[in-house]
Amino acid sequence: MKKVTNWEDISFINSSSYRRRILEKLDKPKTPSYLSKELSINKTHISRALSELIERKLIICLTPESRKSKIYTISEYGKEILEKQKTFQSKK
Repeated sequence: MKKVTNWEDISFINSSSYRRRILEKLDKPKTPSYLSKELSINKTHISRALSELIERKLIICLTPESRKSKIYTISEYGKEILEKQKTFQSKK
């Protein structure tokens, strides 16, 4: 069965450099604080982008019960979308 490309999610990633950069950095589990320092993006923007990425199932929280220092990683679906987004961008 052929997989269908979800263009809405590719567009969603393309429309924000924060979301794209965060998704790329979550190849290994990381906390919002670490992402903020690594990407030089304010924690508020990181938190908002993480919430948006979780909502679309592009990332997962590995420690959902923690109140502080939650750990996030990219989902399999997020990897697929990121790869398709990169392929799409390289064709421009």
